[in-house]
Amino acid sequence: MESIDKFDLAILQELQADGRLTNAELSQRVGLSAAPCWRRVRALEEAGFIRGYHAEIDRHKIGLGVLAFVRVDTERVTVEATRKLEDAIRRLPEVTSCHYISGTGTFELQVVSQDLDSFSRFALQHLMSLPNVKDLHTSFSLGEVKASRALPLEHLAPGRPTDSPARPGRRQ
Repeated sequence: MESIDKFDLAILQELQADGRLTNAELSQRVGLSAAPCWRRVRALEEAGFIRGYHAEIDRHKIGLGVLAFVRVDTERVTVEATRKLEDAIRRLPEVTSCHYISGTGTFELQVVSQDLDSFSRFALQHLMSLPNVKDLHTSFSLGEVKASRALPLEHLAPGRPTDSPARPGRRQ
């Protein structure tokens, strides 16, 4: 197994900035010919470094003006109760992310809604009805300072120590 090299890092940086790049554009930007660039992208996808491609949609433009952070407290923490709650949360499209958290609470949800009234209805009809939910604690975003799915990649630069998993070898 081989670790990420400077070409892989460049590919990740470029695709993270613009996932719509053609292979020709990407290969030019990272300094590889088209075929080796394409093989590296496929290897990065197969190894799980690239999980997918998406369009970033402005939630305000589609009428989702409310962003709420909801801490969910549960009645009890058992494997079966937690699995049922996770399954139910995954089925709610309004929940855009869900994380196990340390400290008080079990989960932290990020929820989008049209307005406060629609959020209130959603919370009462759906969130409070989730299996094993004891209580909800909600905070609302008053404005976004930074909202990005881009991940920092500098720690992957060749020559820097890294704990990241290696990926299968590939040809240039």
